[in-house]
Amino acid sequence: MSTTKTSANDNEAQSAGGFSAEERAAMKARAAELKADAKRGKAEDKAAVDKATMMAKIAETPEPDRGMAERLHEIVTAAAPELLPKLYYGQPGWAKAGKVVVFFRSGLTDKARYSTLGFSGDATLDDDGGMWPTSYALRDLSDASAAVITELVKKATS
Repeated sequence: MSTTKTSANDNEAQSAGGFSAEERAAMKARAAELKADAKRGKAEDKAAVDKATMMAKIAETPEPDRGMAERLHEIVTAAAPELLPKLYYGQPGWAKAGKVVVFFRSGLTDKARYSTLGFSGDATLDDDGGMWPTSYALRDLSDASAAVITELVKKATS
């Protein structure tokens, strides 16, 4: 991945406790998603629109993250067919009863070192030890990691 310089304004905003340009863009995207959700009608129509919107967003994602997002969509929907595609802060997510449970953050889009597979507070990954991971770094998606993700998604939706 290439590194990019941040502007002086971004550095000032971050040092003053503000948000970076990427964080502001994600917040604006989430606000637009919530506004669009409020305007939608029937649940079936909403699900179809949400899926089309998410797939269009994945198609815009640069490789290799696009391939990871497409494969994650296949893995998540096979492991938990009840989860419906939905944008989450401008990137792919999968929701149960309208609440995102699993999400993907593109490292290329976020200008980060790696992409992330994450689970929201609505995921049931709780462990008896009182501590459990809620996100995982992804640089590539092997068959072994796909099997782990399948089990995590099943647990998150149980």
